[in-house]
Amino acid sequence: MAQASTTSACMALLRRDLLLVWRRRGDAAQPLMFALLVVSLFPLALGPEPELLATIAPGVIWIAVLLSGQLSLDSLFRSDLDDGSLEQLMLAPQPLALLVACKVLVHWLASAVPVLLIVPLLAAFLNLNDGLLPALWLSLLLGTPLLSLVGTVVVALTVGMRRSGMLLALLALPLYVPVLIFGAGAVMAAAQGLPFAGALWLLGAALVLAVVLAPLAAATALRIAMP
Repeated sequence: MAQASTTSACMALLRRDLLLVWRRRGDAAQPLMFALLVVSLFPLALGPEPELLATIAPGVIWIAVLLSGQLSLDSLFRSDLDDGSLEQLMLAPQPLALLVACKVLVHWLASAVPVLLIVPLLAAFLNLNDGLLPALWLSLLLGTPLLSLVGTVVVALTVGMRRSGMLLALLALPLYVPVLIFGAGAVMAAAQGLPFAGALWLLGAALVLAVVLAPLAAATALRIAMP
């Protein structure tokens, strides 16, 4: 009975958050448009040199994806805090960490998945070799949920603060650097014909650890940050 109650609570939370995302389609489209804008500006700034653009493509795409996810990170718990539902989540009999994990899943689906779908277009803007698309896709598929999980812990720490956008960026971006290094580095190694599986394995191992630990840390941070 308890397991059924927990499952139904998680499904209800997922449906609610996905419905809110659908109702705020304009806000949900901001990460997608931001990634397109960032990537499209590089050929204009550096010139249409195919070799130069192909060289910087993995890093540029990764930075665009990282920053686009950062745009919607502050809103992860903000609406719940404003309407009082965050307190209800904290008082619910279900594990708070599990409910936080559901919200992280919705954030990843809304902010990262649309950008992942246009990765071939982003790669075409920067003249990236089509043979590198599988490595790029796999690195982003492992890295983007990791970014969401790590960012959730930071958001939970600052949820009680108004106008925390700059502080959130200052706290989260240094934690994103290792993910960026291994994610973009794997694609650049593949472009040079070097082994790149090690970087992907490291991203996968970090993702497994984050799936287990980040919701627990975020739940603890919420209890500390909320009055």
